[in-house]
Amino acid sequence: MKPIRLGAGDALLVIDMQVDFLPGGKLGVPHGDAAVGPVNRLLGLFAGLGLPIYASRDWHPENHCSFAARGGPWPPHCVAGTEGAQFAPQIKLPADAVLVSKAESADSDAYSAFNGTGLARQLRETGVRRVTVCGLATDYCVLNTVLDARDNGFEVLIVPEAMRAVDVAPGDGDRALARMAARGADVARLADFAGAVAA
Repeated sequence: MKPIRLGAGDALLVIDMQVDFLPGGKLGVPHGDAAVGPVNRLLGLFAGLGLPIYASRDWHPENHCSFAARGGPWPPHCVAGTEGAQFAPQIKLPADAVLVSKAESADSDAYSAFNGTGLARQLRETGVRRVTVCGLATDYCVLNTVLDARDNGFEVLIVPEAMRAVDVAPGDGDRALARMAARGADVARLADFAGAVAA
């Protein structure tokens, strides 16, 4: 890919870098901590250029429908207000990052940061045309967010170095990357941002 130039119309979207999704958390993504450094590099780059940063988080009630006790596929995780729902302390979110809380209703799930959050409207109102997406997990919330971003007409850059997959079935992460690319997301490397300069 050609070197990426960032400027007006760009935003960073960091997906669910929460305590419960990192190793040792209630629903830890294998090697999820390996995404922390690359995510922080992107955060530093976008913050340094004065570009908007959005950070999504699962913010579940205690009886959320995705939890095993209600027949869902997951153990309880990211319960609103608990330590596990907080952003991982090693993630360097700037103070002006916009928080996007999702799956706040007990009876509906939301893998995508666009699902029921008003994110598409917020992005359009601030003139965003392209989102760079990173975070956890590649094959669930990142995948669904990217697909929704494309459905809402946004250009998308994905940075595989700055995400990790659950891989419930081996290869799920790679298949998710392929699906995102097939829907028009451009795959970028951190090195591609080396010459990024605000327009």
